[in-house]
Amino acid sequence: PADFDLAAVYVSDAQYNRNIYFDTSPQAVRLYLLYNHWLSKVLLYFFILLDLSLAIFEEPAVFSLPIWATMLVELLCLLAFTIRLVHYAKVIPRDKFWKDPKNICIIVTLMLTLVDMIIYGALKATNCYGVRWSRVLRPLLLINVTEGRQLRRAFRSIRNALPQIFYVFLLFMFSVLIFSLMALKLLGKRGLKTIDGAPYFTNYLEIVFDLYVLVTTANSPDVMMPAYNASFVFAIFFIVYILINTYIFMSVFLAVVYNNYKKYLKEEVRQLVRAKRHKMARAFAVLQEQREEGGELVVTQANWNQVVRLVRPDISNAHRELLWSVSDDKNQGSIGKVAFVQLADLLNIEVITLKSRPHPLHSLCPAFYLSAPSRLLCRIVQHRAFVIVYDLIILVNAVFIGLDEENPMIANSEWVFLALYLLEILLKLYVFEPRAFFSRHSFWNWFDTIIVISALIATIVNSAMKSSGGYTSRQILDIVFILRVLRLIRVVDSIQRFRAIINTLIRIGPMILTFGQLIIVVYYVFAMLGMELFKGKVKFFEDPNDPAKAYCGNPLLKDTAFAQLNYCKNNFNNVVSSFILLLELTVVNQCSGFATVTHISARIFFVLFHILVVIVIINIFVAFVLEAFFVEYSVDKSDLQTSLERKIEELELAVEQYVTDNLVNAMETIDNDLGTGQSPTANKPSLMFKIASKRYRTVDALLQRMFEADLDPEDFAENDDQNGNFANPTFSSV
Repeated sequence: PADFDLAAVYVSDAQYNRNIYFDTSPQAVRLYLLYNHWLSKVLLYFFILLDLSLAIFEEPAVFSLPIWATMLVELLCLLAFTIRLVHYAKVIPRDKFWKDPKNICIIVTLMLTLVDMIIYGALKATNCYGVRWSRVLRPLLLINVTEGRQLRRAFRSIRNALPQIFYVFLLFMFSVLIFSLMALKLLGKRGLKTIDGAPYFTNYLEIVFDLYVLVTTANSPDVMMPAYNASFVFAIFFIVYILINTYIFMSVFLAVVYNNYKKYLKEEVRQLVRAKRHKMARAFAVLQEQREEGGELVVTQANWNQVVRLVRPDISNAHRELLWSVSDDKNQGSIGKVAFVQLADLLNIEVITLKSRPHPLHSLCPAFYLSAPSRLLCRIVQHRAFVIVYDLIILVNAVFIGLDEENPMIANSEWVFLALYLLEILLKLYVFEPRAFFSRHSFWNWFDTIIVISALIATIVNSAMKSSGGYTSRQILDIVFILRVLRLIRVVDSIQRFRAIINTLIRIGPMILTFGQLIIVVYYVFAMLGMELFKGKVKFFEDPNDPAKAYCGNPLLKDTAFAQLNYCKNNFNNVVSSFILLLELTVVNQCSGFATVTHISARIFFVLFHILVVIVIINIFVAFVLEAFFVEYSVDKSDLQTSLERKIEELELAVEQYVTDNLVNAMETIDNDLGTGQSPTANKPSLMFKIASKRYRTVDALLQRMFEADLDPEDFAENDDQNGNFANPTFSSV
């Protein structure tokens, strides 16, 4: 059993690309299994989220809590992180633990946080001013936990792209400085005034900043108008500047980031795949047997089944037999190393198991259900024309939703559409077996049913309350209307070009979440810094009659465009408003109000944010999306997926689909799900399978697919270590 546990750990690590040094003793293996248990991970992320969310309740707070309460919760979080770290130390050899920079970073972060809490608590107890500087360190816990490898990879992408970006940025800044000097000489002596009556383009540093902001279009066309009003010739200067710096240089930034991102990511994926195959080779070494003297080392079907049961206890026996038949394509009862190493990739392919069940009406009243009119109705509902008709109904309904609902005809039409939607659901339930129709994979069936039933209930309640003269809940009805409009996605699915785009977005969803985490980490750090630097400098007043509202509570903002445009709510007075402000700055970098109420050097904060988020992170994200779309449009399914589909077809266990690779399939949904109860399905086997399009269980599986052509299928990295454990991928060569 210990050998099977060790082999299962190796296979599981290979499947999820975990590269962790761990001791191979039975006790350490059991601790490692507990360390990777889903409940342990859920608790870890709960405490990380709780720790990060403390900013909502700490000064400056959205909802203020006593200092002792927030500190008590933070101490609980620190205790949870410490327990997790000690658990990890028990799993891996001591020398490996202290050589891992991630562990050192977590320990230092925990210690600094504890020291800061003690100092801050003492200062507050004596009514002295204190700064919680350790709050900016909280995201480091999210980054450096073992589960944060995708986030660390994103940061490595930034690190690898920085050198090339730096040189392009120097050239870009040189261009901005040259144009600023030209603007000073051209416009500085002409006595022009801005809209506020201030001198126009007379200070070189102000010109540099204004032209930098112009690249983001935040001050366009305001910054150009005084010169343009003086002479249209000056507009040529700004047009040339925008063409060079906004379009050409920003495109060069993207090109440089994309080139470097792809080069370094390919090397990283290659090493990750080698580490995965190394893990699988170790698992093979644990399970291998020699059938005959001098023969090939193999893994028997019994041992293979035992390991797969331990790694994926959720898959059915039939599914497991299918995977074995793909691995043992020659029916020898055993497999060699190359076939065994493919097991991790096989487990990452989404295979949907479907049970063929007769329709309840087929059992209750077969004569009626198999009659000619009933069979005709089933063929109509299964026909493509039925889908097209309801797509048109949805489009017409969307038009009616946008019209004036005070019109009685428009208001009453909602009952007609609801009746048609209910009829659609009832017809499908008549044709398709109900349990198959509402299976856990049938996303759209659940979605449509919930939307229609909710709309029906809300409309009935709303009409009843309206007829009785009571309160009409417009909010509920509006939400239902919005959700109903989302049914338009089903129409988009019918258009092949749209379908490919949406499929790609679904498949790269996990990676988008990784970049979302990256953005949140950067936002969090800048929000903490911004609250310490700018809290209370700009205030928002709910009372429109409050005279301080005219200047955002700060006399320095009196008669400024910032106050006149009512930007007072754009402030760093709590973490929520800080995040919203940073989101606005991601789109356009405009920070004139904060420089006015503090110091002109405050602009450095906002320029650094723009460089890091917009020029670096957003471009890396765009680079990934570009590469993913290239793969989607130019690469077919992997050889392993093709082999699996071929085996399903050979065994005559394939699901017939009337639409190939559509959005429904991408979301693991089957409208004609083996449950018609009609004669065409009568002779089908009780269990059938289908591949869930080209979806990927993990981000690493998607990355491996993107660079599969560059990987050697027999590279097991067997010479990389001699002690049975694996090093995390290193990139010193890069």
